[in-house]
Amino acid sequence: MASRRRNKTTERAKLDATPPWETRVRPELPPTSGPFDEQDAPDDDLPRVDLGALHVPVGQGLDLRLEVNEAQQVIAVTLAGAHGTMQLGVFAAPRNEGIWDDVRAEIAASMNSQRGQAKERLDGPFGTELHGKLPGDGGAAVPVRFIGVDGPRWFLRAMLVGAVATEDAKAEPYLRTLRQVVVVRGTEPLPVREPVELRLPRDVVLPEAGEAPDDTDDGALGAEDAD
Repeated sequence: MASRRRNKTTERAKLDATPPWETRVRPELPPTSGPFDEQDAPDDDLPRVDLGALHVPVGQGLDLRLEVNEAQQVIAVTLAGAHGTMQLGVFAAPRNEGIWDDVRAEIAASMNSQRGQAKERLDGPFGTELHGKLPGDGGAAVPVRFIGVDGPRWFLRAMLVGAVATEDAKAEPYLRTLRQVVVVRGTEPLPVREPVELRLPRDVVLPEAGEAPDDTDDGALGAEDAD
């Protein structure tokens, strides 16, 4: 994968916005093996669920689960399998600077404050990663693995939980799915680190409050729900 820009954030980079009265042509993106920006998305006919800012592959042995709020807005995207989960989040980033170095340091500090023993792995498939443990149900420590990808005006974070955080063989389908994600950042100016809006797939409608859901409205999507 082509290296992403990871320079230190400056005061000027607090907003990723280009003022609307300025007209700029975005430079051509360097080649990448994924995750992809919409400008270099592959023409591979792979089924992906359209969640707005994220187009996530399906049908690879992982269940796609969406957490929504009362306004039916997607607030969390999780891929679940037999050996753990991978939660995805996409955030606004500066035009010319990456934020993973700073975000990683903050996550490490938070984990260490919870005795998470955060350690960096420099040779991860997407670059430097963060490994450690977090408190789980009943107080048991759960292994976690954080992966960050700096893209053009976006930052994609993946958090793997369970055996997939420590065993590369079990993590392989999750990492393959992550590599095939397409990010659609959009043109709306957003503060740096602001979550980029996600949405339900167009053909998914959740029940109104107080209405009993049926078996198809549990927030889990399969290959049939893809574009």
